[in-house]
Amino acid sequence: MHITSEVVRELEARWGVPDTAELRFQMGEREWDLILHAARRQRSHDVTLFIPRGDELAVIQKPGYPPGVWRVPSGGVMRDEKFEEGAAREAWEETGLSAELMRYVLRARVEFTYGPDTLVWHTHAFEMSYLGGEPHPVDTKEISAARWATLAELAGPVREAMLRTGSGGLVYRARLQEIVAPLLSMGTGV
Repeated sequence: MHITSEVVRELEARWGVPDTAELRFQMGEREWDLILHAARRQRSHDVTLFIPRGDELAVIQKPGYPPGVWRVPSGGVMRDEKFEEGAAREAWEETGLSAELMRYVLRARVEFTYGPDTLVWHTHAFEMSYLGGEPHPVDTKEISAARWATLAELAGPVREAMLRTGSGGLVYRARLQEIVAPLLSMGTGV
């Protein structure tokens, strides 16, 4: 993992000490293969981005997601880029929005399991400052749509749609949104 403990200390010094969580999710075969692919490339992290505008958050939909499934954007910071640049790049690619890191909200240690196998993953969740733009996917290969959604929508129909899929990855994403929403500075949370 190239997001070392030194990098995490630097993030905390600049963006604040986040809440922490330990999570565990059972994955399906296809999801497990995706996680293993990332691990083979020596990646075991993601940066999850909460980009508020007023009382709404930017959300994305990936090709193949069932109707009603939306989630906040996330992605990987590349080995050769600064963390802040990687987060801004991911925000742009997935949402078309200009945004910058504002606050380190949550660091989660996640155990993904498939049968007897376990892979440890680290999620770094940040609240970002929205600088401009309207949601639209720039990376149209990975993202099929982007829009604004209210916290109530994410906590209600979107969460239910995610849980109905039975996808460990989408249950994980729903849980992250549920944990982080009350920590955001934009309002009351979920």
